[in-house]
Amino acid sequence: MKSIPLKIIQAHRPNFKSLTKIHKFSSNHHLLQTQKSHAHHLKLGISTTESDLIRSYCESKSFSDARILFDETSEWDLVSATTVIGHFARHDRHKDAISLFSRLLFLNIKPNEFTFGTVIHSSTTLRVLRIGEQFHACAFKLCLQSNVYVGSSILNLYVKLSTIEEARKAFDDTSEPNVVSYTTLICGYLKNERFEDALQLFQDMPEKNVVSWNAMIGGYSQMGHTEEAVNLFVEMHREGLLPNQSTFPCVFSAAANIAAIGMGKSFHACALKILGSSCDVFVGNSLISFYAKCGCMEDSLLIFNKLHDRNIVSWNAVICGYAQNGRGKEALEFFEKMQVSGLRPNSVTLLCLLLACNHTGLVDEAFSYFNLVKTEDPNLLKPEHYACMVDLLSRSGRFREAENFLQDLPFDPGIGFWKALLGGCQIHSNTELAEFAAQRIQDLDPEDASSYVMISNANSAAGRWKNVSMIRKEMREKEMTRIPGCSWIEIKSKVHVFVTGDKRHVQVDEIYVVLRYFFEHLREIPDSKLLQNIELLVDHQKELRN
Repeated sequence: MKSIPLKIIQAHRPNFKSLTKIHKFSSNHHLLQTQKSHAHHLKLGISTTESDLIRSYCESKSFSDARILFDETSEWDLVSATTVIGHFARHDRHKDAISLFSRLLFLNIKPNEFTFGTVIHSSTTLRVLRIGEQFHACAFKLCLQSNVYVGSSILNLYVKLSTIEEARKAFDDTSEPNVVSYTTLICGYLKNERFEDALQLFQDMPEKNVVSWNAMIGGYSQMGHTEEAVNLFVEMHREGLLPNQSTFPCVFSAAANIAAIGMGKSFHACALKILGSSCDVFVGNSLISFYAKCGCMEDSLLIFNKLHDRNIVSWNAVICGYAQNGRGKEALEFFEKMQVSGLRPNSVTLLCLLLACNHTGLVDEAFSYFNLVKTEDPNLLKPEHYACMVDLLSRSGRFREAENFLQDLPFDPGIGFWKALLGGCQIHSNTELAEFAAQRIQDLDPEDASSYVMISNANSAAGRWKNVSMIRKEMREKEMTRIPGCSWIEIKSKVHVFVTGDKRHVQVDEIYVVLRYFFEHLREIPDSKLLQNIELLVDHQKELRN
């Protein structure tokens, strides 16, 4: 059987405009049917409250007709009016839902817990704390704040828009909080990095489900507490609760954060065993990112090729993976394949491309992509894209262009821009420009210790040890503390973590024996620049201690 030419297939493939016309025709047809039904109801004298006309108008996107119909009807009862408010909220017409609540009070209809739950959720979605607080006060007057449905909605409002203390009060006011209440407050604690409170509340939960476990695992993973996230996953498994599609992306992310390839492969096998062929695109995308971050691009591509329902995140994960592994040319080639597939790039795609160019010094290619987007779709450009260009120019030693680029920014550069410039100065030992960038950072944030460290490193690279001593002394006088550097390595599925100056490792003696061996071996190499730098650094450290 002859295959159909690709050009014919593409010619008959529906594009965005044709799909929009089909959707518009469908909506218009549905509205026409609703209007006919409305006329029929009027002819027969059927009450609006007994019909489903408002829901039909909402589904037809004719919200103005639905609102007029509601306002013209006076015989609403609590159940039917709450149902109408729910229709508007489900179609993201949250302002209308809140307005209808006011109409409800005008009609002297006393709202119940379901009414409050809907409108409090609408105020949370709109991110308007003041309105949510008014609903809280109204619920309090009606003695409904202790209802678990209302209490959970108020709790969610304060977790997302207010302080954790207000959220805790709402939780304490809730009579018999359920698993949703507990999980919402746990998320609030994790969001505010109050891990002990989150863990204590989690342990106090009378009933745990997979959502609450996912909240804990995901919260710890996102905040960089990888070991705790993994331990929770193992504990969840031991208690007989099966992970779901939302659990595995959290643990893959945790394993990727420390490049624990053996651990991640174990999780992958577990996912295949539990989920089987039902692994969705979210699990697949997290696996693509995991293998890419661990440097296994072949495995990452294998997952990508086996994934049926690919989306823009899938393509971005591979492009970013190539970028992180210093394979810029392949990242650009993969982007070309994405364009051929007909998928439209987003702001993350552009950022991945710029990172790929950054890691491999492809300055001209980066400018080409940046300027193309700036001309054709400027809405895609975010501050991080501009910052990436500054970083690229600085790392390449093109400081004049970097300075001009900073001057031409359509907004005031934040601290990240100056750190990008300072990082390039550190690489190329440009101490003069480094001091200027450091001064701008200190103007924006006088307590920022990293700028002092970076300019100190720039001076170290230039061999200006006196300047380094002065900077370190100033840091001590200002009582600035550095976040210690951390590295890790996985050996036989066990992750070993090392912190700068840390001697708590169980094999610390053996490690230092090997280091001394390497140091002595370097002495035997004539004119070793590495040895000279090490000796200079040791002498400098002795000066600092004295």
